[in-house]
Amino acid sequence: MIVEYKGNNYCGFQLQAKLPTIQGELERALYRLSGEKTRVASASRTDSGVHAAGQVVSFKTTSLVASDRFVSGLNYYLPVDIAVKAAYRVEDSFNVRSKAVSREYKYYILNSRVRSPLWEDYSFLVSGELDMEAMNSVAGQLVGEHDFVSFTSNLGVELKSTIRRVYKACFVREEEMVVFNIKANSFLPHQVRNTIGALVRVGQGKMTEEEFRSIMLARKLGLAGPAAPAKGLCLIKVNYNKSLGEENSENI
Repeated sequence: MIVEYKGNNYCGFQLQAKLPTIQGELERALYRLSGEKTRVASASRTDSGVHAAGQVVSFKTTSLVASDRFVSGLNYYLPVDIAVKAAYRVEDSFNVRSKAVSREYKYYILNSRVRSPLWEDYSFLVSGELDMEAMNSVAGQLVGEHDFVSFTSNLGVELKSTIRRVYKACFVREEEMVVFNIKANSFLPHQVRNTIGALVRVGQGKMTEEEFRSIMLARKLGLAGPAAPAKGLCLIKVNYNKSLGEENSENI
């Protein structure tokens, strides 16, 4: 399934006892629709407060619910800040996480002296001039295969390596909104937000390009922090070798 959500009211995607999570809401809706208690898996475990426009979620079902009812049925039971955009039947062997070849995120920075009620829940307000040229120059250093341990604050029990391959990292200004686009094979916990925190300091003249490079090369846990706020980050898309809906899958 392709799932969109506003993350402000949730403690991340992953299930947590007695706390509101995206996974918890999806599993409740699935139970109410199908009568099955089933676990869902996601391509990316977004943190507390992070949004998604294109999260990919999978689950196994033996439900007799007609396939064309899954999207409308789940959306009927889901809260207004979570929506299933599309659903597909795939092979039993499909692994939503390991089959993904890349993830794409955007981070929204409102570069303004005045707050925006419209963008309050979706952007990081930064007043004062930002040096876009310096920020993009430094962002270019992220592209390629590197050890990003300096940009994570939590190694986690499942983490086997801190090496990641970044395919794209750049800023684009759209009037007062500065948008950071990043694409990588996968990301470490808090990697994007720690990266943004450091890049904003470069743009403000509080960190030099050489200091940023030194942080990368130091390979010291959490050195790039503090992290930018979660509310500016959005998972845009998860990519697979074959698009969901192609070959051995049925659009539902």
